[in-house]
Amino acid sequence: MAFEGEESFADAPEQPIPQASVPPSRKLIVVLENASLEAARLHPYRYDTKMQLLNCDEHQSILKRLGRDIADARPDIVHQCLLTLLDSPLNKAGHLEVFIHTAKGVVIRINPECRIPRTIKRFSGLMVQLLERGSIVSDQEGHVKLLEIVPPPVTQYLPTNAKRFALSWNAPKVRLYRYFKSIPEEGPLVIAVGAMAKGPDTFADSYVDTKIGISEFSLSASVACAKVCCALEDLWDVM
Repeated sequence: MAFEGEESFADAPEQPIPQASVPPSRKLIVVLENASLEAARLHPYRYDTKMQLLNCDEHQSILKRLGRDIADARPDIVHQCLLTLLDSPLNKAGHLEVFIHTAKGVVIRINPECRIPRTIKRFSGLMVQLLERGSIVSDQEGHVKLLEIVPPPVTQYLPTNAKRFALSWNAPKVRLYRYFKSIPEEGPLVIAVGAMAKGPDTFADSYVDTKIGISEFSLSASVACAKVCCALEDLWDVM
């Protein structure tokens, strides 16, 4: 499917991602935790009203009326993270898998070949379709699921032999390249990243082994994702 004025995000890359050729020990699974992706019919008594993705820029008055913190409606954080992750050489070389775990408990699996819309407006429209339909399918032959809501919990999609980390500003700081290099290549890496505007870093306490900090400064989730990808691209010789 395509959005007006933009090439279809469902098109496959020019060079197919060589997933099968990548050893499991050189796979990164990113879980975007506590993501703000919530669709709502803003006028519930009017059945002709379309569903919209709640965001703090357009729906401040509605969120206040509902007693909601406007910081809880930040789908732009997930959008920025997905652009960073899926555009990375790490993903294009077949080393990356991405899951979204929303604040409402919805688990979304992202096909590495998915091309995310570049604007937040089109991204919001795509997410509403996904939340309503359960999946977004490629128009190309084979009808590949590019985005798919899958049954929770997210932990069932994480390999049992994976080393699991969460990024936390309060955790001991590490230099990512050196840190990843010190880890034996015995299984995939799982990195949980908080995709929310604020809140405690307890979002992945139930399944991660270690929390690590990656900067002395407070970073956006997108920048944190970029630093992880760049470190592993250097380590795994991906250009």
